[in-house]
Amino acid sequence: MSFLCRHKLSGSPQLCGSDRPEDAPCGAFEYVRVERPEDLPPPDPSLVDVAVLDMNHGWPNLGHDCLVHGLLDVACELLPIAEETGVRVRALSFDVRRARRIPEPPGGRFSIYLGTGGPGHLDPHANDGTSKYSQGLREDPSWQAPIYKLFDDILADESASLLAVCHTFGVMCHWSGLAQPVFRGPEKGGKSAGVLENVLAPEAGDHPWFRRFGQELAAGGRLRILDNRLFDLIPRPGAFPAGTVPIGWETLGVGGPRGDALTMLEFARDSGGAMPRVFGVNHHPEIVDRARQLILLEQKLECGEVSAQWAAERREALTRAYPDEDSDARLRLTSDYTLLGPLRFHLRRQMRLRTESLGFRADLHEDRVAGSVRNP
Repeated sequence: MSFLCRHKLSGSPQLCGSDRPEDAPCGAFEYVRVERPEDLPPPDPSLVDVAVLDMNHGWPNLGHDCLVHGLLDVACELLPIAEETGVRVRALSFDVRRARRIPEPPGGRFSIYLGTGGPGHLDPHANDGTSKYSQGLREDPSWQAPIYKLFDDILADESASLLAVCHTFGVMCHWSGLAQPVFRGPEKGGKSAGVLENVLAPEAGDHPWFRRFGQELAAGGRLRILDNRLFDLIPRPGAFPAGTVPIGWETLGVGGPRGDALTMLEFARDSGGAMPRVFGVNHHPEIVDRARQLILLEQKLECGEVSAQWAAERREALTRAYPDEDSDARLRLTSDYTLLGPLRFHLRRQMRLRTESLGFRADLHEDRVAGSVRNP
C-alpha cells in the first residue's frame, strides 16, 4: 500500500508518487482534513466519523499518516459490510494545536477519537520557542481548555472511546493530573528513541485484554516498542484512582529493572469490561512495520514535505538494530494489543450500531475481537 503525503491531504487520501489503481484506498474509507470551519463536512448517516486529534502543530512526522492508515486498514477489513450496507468509515483529522480545531463532543457524530504524537512540551504554556524542551515551538495555548473539556466529555460518555499515542497521552496525563512530565536529562540518556523495551505492569495480569498480551510475551512481560520522546511521565504520589489502571512502565536498559516512568495507562474500560475505552501509550504503536515506514519516509522526502536531515534522523531510528531477530514481530504484537486491537473493537461496535440503525443486521460483532475475554 502506498502512503499519504501530508501536504496533499484533502478529500480522499492522496497517494504521493503513485497513481496506480491498486494503491487507491478501499471503498470503505474516506479522509478529510479540518483546518478551517468550512473544511468540516456535514454528518452523513452512511458514514461512521472518527475524529483524529492531530497534535503535530504542522511539524513533519510519520505518526499522523500511520495512524490514519491504521484506521484505513481496519476499515478495509469491513469492506464486505460496506458493500452490503453502504456504511463506510470517514477519518476527520483536526489540526488541534496550530489551527485550534477541536471536534465536537461525543453524543452526536463522534464516538471514536484518536490522538497523535507531536513536538514540544506537553503543556502549551511552556512552549516559549527558546527552551530546549519546546523544540523551537512557540504556540497559542488557547486549545488546551477546549481539549480538556473534550477529554472530560469522552471520559463521562461510556459509548465514547479515545486511543492516544505519545504527545496526546502526555496531554491526557497533564489533564488528569495523574502524571507529570519530566524532561529526560543526561542521567536518563536524553531523548528516548528507537526500538526499545517496556514491561507490563502487574495490574495488566488482571486485565481481560492485556492479560492475553502478557501470555504472548516472554517471561517477565517485556514488550518491544518504537520510541521517540523527550519526556518521562512520572506518576504523582499516591494510588491511582479507581477505574484507572497502569498497564506499562519503562525499563532501564534491555533486561534492566523497571523505571519510574509510566508508559501505558487505562483511564476507563468499555461498559462490558473487555477493552480499554480511554487509553494512552507513550510510544508509537501506529508505526507498525519498519520497512513500510521507510517507504513512507522516502515518499515524504520526495514530496518535499521533510528535509534531508529530518529524514536521515528518522531513517537512523527506524534502522537501528536490536539484538533480537524477532524484534519486528514483537513490535507488531505490541501494536496489535496497544492500538489496533482496541481500535478494531470500537470501530466494529460503531459500524454494527450504525448498520443496525439503518435496518441491516451485519455479522461483525465487536466481541469477536475481544475473543473470550468476557468470559475468561
